[in-house]
Amino acid sequence: MLTNLVIPGRGSMADLQPISAALEALLADVSALDAESVPLEAAGGRVLAEAVTAQLDVPPFDNSAMDGYALRASDAGQWLPVSQRIAAGTQAEALAPGSCARIFTGGEIPAGADCVVMQERVEVDGERALMPADIPAGDNVRRQGRDVKSGSVLLNAGERLEAAALGHLAGQGVTYVSVRRRPRVALLSTGDEIIDPGTPLKPGQLYNSNRPMLKRLLENFGAEVVSTVSVPDDYARTVALLTAAAAEADLVVTTGGVSVGEEDHVKAALESIGQLDMWKLAIRPGKPLALGRLPRDGGSQARFVGLPGNPVSGFVGAWLFLRPLLGAMLGCPALTSLPAVTAKAGFATSTGPREHYMRVTLEFTPSGVKATAFDDQNSGVLSSCISADAFAVIPANSNIAEGDAISCLWLAG
Repeated sequence: MLTNLVIPGRGSMADLQPISAALEALLADVSALDAESVPLEAAGGRVLAEAVTAQLDVPPFDNSAMDGYALRASDAGQWLPVSQRIAAGTQAEALAPGSCARIFTGGEIPAGADCVVMQERVEVDGERALMPADIPAGDNVRRQGRDVKSGSVLLNAGERLEAAALGHLAGQGVTYVSVRRRPRVALLSTGDEIIDPGTPLKPGQLYNSNRPMLKRLLENFGAEVVSTVSVPDDYARTVALLTAAAAEADLVVTTGGVSVGEEDHVKAALESIGQLDMWKLAIRPGKPLALGRLPRDGGSQARFVGLPGNPVSGFVGAWLFLRPLLGAMLGCPALTSLPAVTAKAGFATSTGPREHYMRVTLEFTPSGVKATAFDDQNSGVLSSCISADAFAVIPANSNIAEGDAISCLWLAG
């Protein structure tokens, strides 16, 4: 049987671990990092450490939704004297009976008025104005507390502070906010053949595409990359650099070196100084992925994720494993799983004993969502990731025909 197939030096397919088991091992015993207070203007992308309670109604007073005239609805359909002018930011006086007030967008609704009529509907003659008939009470009035009520929960702990959330906090006059400390990540690239851009290539060498790609993903997922290190194909140096990385980081991420080649030293180094929780997954691409822990002074541990060296495998592994791990460290539920979308396959494919994560684009049509796969799904073809909207998750040992319903994981940062 295929599940008992043994490839010399690589073990059997039965040894491969499912994604669910890998995630369970990855997230075991992970707790949210400490909180710190930061200025609101520096809090973009950070994760709230505690709930924020509203101290103010928003809006704080009834105000006009447009430029026009404030009046009592009962006075509609007649000429009214204009008794005052109310600009935004000024305090209104009580509206004199039988009169109207010239008012501008955001202006405070005067006591006694209960509606606003837009200026285009009003005929003006000097200091008086003819109101149209049948103006309902409440028309064009933004009521106090319509958006936020004082004492209500403004934002929950674990909320990621993107644009609207920052505006929500600023609307309460917040200047500092309590957020989770960013997880510190050390990013290590292995392989003598991998060199940095800017250096002339020699025969057999490749530029390091994984480092900038993963650094950007890690930062998008809320981490702070504190170091980027090149690791030579040497066991002793690998041990030393992993030890140094663990001393300064909450999470150590490596690329390459976790397979079974003679020059793959990361797995052996991890096992010698730390703990290997899981190795080799039933996933395509990304089978040679290692999860574990590295010791630090004081008895604590740094988490370890060893990604494959192929760039697509690293890209997929980052979304499937680094994102939820960082989400757990940040106490951010939105990061711990990718949103799932059911789509119709715009392609046909078959899988073997490993679950396949295909790079696809999503098209939203009147008849539903269509997933179109990149033509070349090889793990070395990084161009398949550039325009990808999602991973189409194709179960192991499946035959998918065009038009079949499939599950896709949306790549939402």
